[in-house]
Amino acid sequence: MTTAQSLDVQPTPLALLLLGREADPRSERGVECPGDLPSPSDPDLVERARAAKEKLGDKVFVLGHHYQRDKVIQFADVTGDSFKLARDAAARPEAEYIVFCGVHFMAESADILTGDDQKVVLPDLAAGCSMADMATAEQVAECWDVLTEAGVADQVVPVSYMNSSADIKAFTGRHGGTICTSSNAERALGWAFEQREPSAGKVLFLPDQHLGRNTAVRDLGMSLEDCVVYNPHKPNGGLSAGQLRDAKMILWRGHCSVHGRFSVESVNDVRERIPGVNVLVHPECKHEVVAAADYVGSTEYIIKALEAAPAGSKWAIGTELNLVRRLANRFAAEDKEIVFLDKTVCFCSTMNRIDLPHLVWTLESLAEGSLVNRIQVDPETEKYAKLALERMLALP
Repeated sequence: MTTAQSLDVQPTPLALLLLGREADPRSERGVECPGDLPSPSDPDLVERARAAKEKLGDKVFVLGHHYQRDKVIQFADVTGDSFKLARDAAARPEAEYIVFCGVHFMAESADILTGDDQKVVLPDLAAGCSMADMATAEQVAECWDVLTEAGVADQVVPVSYMNSSADIKAFTGRHGGTICTSSNAERALGWAFEQREPSAGKVLFLPDQHLGRNTAVRDLGMSLEDCVVYNPHKPNGGLSAGQLRDAKMILWRGHCSVHGRFSVESVNDVRERIPGVNVLVHPECKHEVVAAADYVGSTEYIIKALEAAPAGSKWAIGTELNLVRRLANRFAAEDKEIVFLDKTVCFCSTMNRIDLPHLVWTLESLAEGSLVNRIQVDPETEKYAKLALERMLALP
């Protein structure tokens, strides 16, 4: 008998979840993929994907996020960031199946914005988002209780990043808040502060502290002292009632595992290695990295900046590697030197779970009339999440 057996040690629900042996519909963490996937070494995968997609015709619409690998992107009908893709899906009501090559929260948003007769499919249910997982519905409800007890809840407007679960979007909708993307965060925050008395208004920003802090300080002219970080793993978020009363920005303690790895040292190093380089980073990066960069902007901003860049210019990009590599290849003919900001290669591990075998399995299953991996948001959650999204769409 082993020690574990003698002690009757049982795996915790969280351990089983992380191992893919249990499912949690309210979590971004993965579950097993039903069915047998084709071998990744199958040389016919590309042709199989093409044949299945052709058989489905207009019944299927494939969305590809910018961070997807090239072998998947080649089958996307449209590419873009998460919100653009969700809107593109909503603009194709004739498509019965929306295959979202992205991560779980993106597929949820597409389900919220598309028609009831449309079915949103995620090729691998294990394609979640570590940032979205950093704010659960239970934690955020507890946070609101803390704000209420501190006497500030009526002064707070929640603003949630698109990179959040449907539950968090619904919480935002219920409490009079809005959703934002990395490109319209400044407008969203400006709107939120207008909803309360100018001297007393506050924003609870979920779940990425860095985007919230960078937007408040860099774009709205606040100070770092105006921002406090709410840690859901500490009693009362690790904050006193006085700190909550004094703060303008209450930042959730969340971050992107890819953008969070970039450092000031990365910036300094690339400037030494490549004289004259332009450093362009995503606003999910840490505040000190954003302050050290030459340009800061969303994924779409990064792409447009490189499109407009003069031939022969040099760029170090602080965002996910699949996109950086694709841009480097795209603009090589124009003699634009584009490198990854960090020396250490880092893909988005969950985004990369959408690979060609999963896409082939999905398309072939749909072509055979078998609906797999459908993402469905319950009606009550959808109602309030959609309300928050509609507030964003109405922003000036």
